[in-house]
Amino acid sequence: MDFPPTKLDYHVDMFNLQSHSRFLSLFKAQDGRIALILESTVFHPQGGGQPSDTGLIVFSGSDLKFSVQDVRSKDGIVLHYGVFEGSNPESGIDSEKGKEVYLTVDESRRKLNSRLHSAGHLLDMCMQKVGLGHLEPGKGYHFPDGPFVEYKGSVPQEEFQVKQKELEAEANELISKGGKVYAAILPYEEASVLCGGSLPDYISKGSTPRIIKLGDSPGCPCGGTHVSNLSDIISMKITQMRTKKGMTKVFYTIAS
Repeated sequence: MDFPPTKLDYHVDMFNLQSHSRFLSLFKAQDGRIALILESTVFHPQGGGQPSDTGLIVFSGSDLKFSVQDVRSKDGIVLHYGVFEGSNPESGIDSEKGKEVYLTVDESRRKLNSRLHSAGHLLDMCMQKVGLGHLEPGKGYHFPDGPFVEYKGSVPQEEFQVKQKELEAEANELISKGGKVYAAILPYEEASVLCGGSLPDYISKGSTPRIIKLGDSPGCPCGGTHVSNLSDIISMKITQMRTKKGMTKVFYTIAS
């Protein structure tokens, strides 16, 4: 697709749920789904263990409305998949190119996704404090149907029950105390300092990574959305810990 990378408005302000942009093109996937390509977006695409936003795109100066059901990113271009409300205007959509559009993200879905994602990072913060600092964070799955964080390394089975209780207590203590959460796009060296002195190998030196900082703990690279304060998670329960093939999974839920 011959388009410039989509500007990610949620990287600048992850608490903003409305923005305006310009319509660039309509994309039709092989499975028949249609997607809108915009100059910029406030919609978070699925990725990093976080489900996508949903919401509405309204074309300025017309009655065209597009219900966003899924959002994906490919080669830096964000694809807003969904359906037009009312009659299908695909045949005349070319005339709308360059027109201003207004974007609105579903608030309840964004808030839930942000709470689940932040809770996953909160677990990373607690591992060292409960004697599990030898575990290296891996992938996370922050979807409502069964969120977990996976770590490289093992925990003896006889320790599961104790560590599970300690992790839950530590996490809820931090939630009850609260702490501001913010994101910033920083030069590599400054980001490294904020993250405790080093960054993961997958982040290129000289780049400007986006860093999330939760409360007083060191920051970490992340492209997702988060709560504005740790207290917004409300409470957390560790439902299960298990080790298999040198990987440890910690499953959790948050208060509704």
